[in-house]
Amino acid sequence: MKIEAFYDEATSTLTYVVFDPESRDAIVIDPVLDYDPASSEISHVSVNRVSVFLRKHELELRLILETHAHADHLSGSQVLKRRFPTAQTGIGAKITVVQAIFKDVFDLPADFPTDGRQFDRLLQDGEDVEAGTLRFRVIATPGHTPGCVSYLFEDALFTGDAMFMPDMGTGRCDFPAGSAEDLYDSITQRIYTLPDATRIFVGHDYQPGGRPLAYQSTVAEQKATNKQLPASRGRAEFVEFRTQRDASLTAPKLLFQSVQVNVDAGALPDPAGNQKRYLKIPINAFRPQPEDSSAIVGETI
Repeated sequence: MKIEAFYDEATSTLTYVVFDPESRDAIVIDPVLDYDPASSEISHVSVNRVSVFLRKHELELRLILETHAHADHLSGSQVLKRRFPTAQTGIGAKITVVQAIFKDVFDLPADFPTDGRQFDRLLQDGEDVEAGTLRFRVIATPGHTPGCVSYLFEDALFTGDAMFMPDMGTGRCDFPAGSAEDLYDSITQRIYTLPDATRIFVGHDYQPGGRPLAYQSTVAEQKATNKQLPASRGRAEFVEFRTQRDASLTAPKLLFQSVQVNVDAGALPDPAGNQKRYLKIPINAFRPQPEDSSAIVGETI
């Protein structure tokens, strides 16, 4: 088994291709669809890089996996699926919880399914999955979202946004149904109980201090040096820290554009009557509405 990483600078996202060089079976984890919020333009630079790699090495794409419904980039899964029709999409089974939450936030059509049927496979915690000669185990790691999962391929764990490099820490937990308590349990009881030599591949790297890109650590390194959750840190202390930290963070710049696409398995909205596609951007979606609904945000009287 080999692993190839692709980094998207615009969203600091890591996409991974896991492949068997002998059988040429491959799995892609967390592909990115490029989106410019200023012009509202879609492009395929990131997906093209992955596609070129797959074709150059004559790989058979078996699965396109999402670690969760991302809030910082649009998924490129549907573009990859069109290019490689034998591939299926997969995500943790609790995506249904996230779909139900955001169906209301975005006022999606009454017939928008919240049973996960948009994905080809809903993956259960503890499930052992085979994709050609590749095998992996699904490990539920909720906290960042209730539907987050990590994927364990042999000695390599792909954690999505549950945790980052040791000098970055852990994922935020302030999205709807996120939970710092759940994240603490996911990391300490699910990830830190794996063998110390287990390699951890993170979903993002924000290169703190301008250091070079890094995306691979080990369980031992995380337990010893993770700046937010070393193995020695207690649950109450972490929850207090994470809650205060999250309260100081601004929302991801592509939060609303990303989530409404990603809960629909990466599918862009259907064209309207004028044959153009539109994304919905709710106002004050997670804040109490002002008493005077006509008030302008930030207005003083």
